[in-house]
Amino acid sequence: PIMLYDEKTAGEMAKRMTDKGVYVVAFSYPVVAKGKARIRTQVSASHTIEDIDYIVKCFKEVKEEMGL
Repeated sequence: PIMLYDEKTAGEMAKRMTDKGVYVVAFSYPVVAKGKARIRTQVSASHTIEDIDYIVKCFKEVKEEMGL
């Protein structure tokens, strides 16, 4: 998981990642404890090195865009 701790931040990051074509899911209370909001990712054997590189690039971009 990508721990963000804040529900609003996790939701916004998930939306921005989806806008870039990367499917991630934000989890927050009551699915996880209050103050433990996170992004969950799932990698499979069908992902290529290029896919993983793109996903990491998108996380870095979104982190910067959001000032995190």
